[in-house]
Amino acid sequence: MISEFSLGIGIAVLAVGTYLIRLAGPLLRNRLTVSATAEKLMDRAPVVLLVAVALTGAVFAGHDFAGWARPAGVAVGVLTAVLRAPIAVVVILAAATAAGLRALGLP
Repeated sequence: MISEFSLGIGIAVLAVGTYLIRLAGPLLRNRLTVSATAEKLMDRAPVVLLVAVALTGAVFAGHDFAGWARPAGVAVGVLTAVLRAPIAVVVILAAATAAGLRALGLP
């Protein structure tokens, strides 16, 4: 079991590391030059990471497959969001899809 002291040390190390990474950007801005291709890739990276996390959360529950209802609900939500529906409509349709499929017996 992890003691409270070692947990506090771990949190402090992560906090300092996060601060140093955030500080590195402004300090190194004038020292480093980045190509246009690398800049485009770095602009897309947060979106790719967000999609990967959302997809993992939609498809897996812990280490197991979440069933078909959850990914179907997420797919309906993404489709309605792409069609620029209001956020309330997106949430209601996604939830209704997942709940309806579960009511029909799909896991």
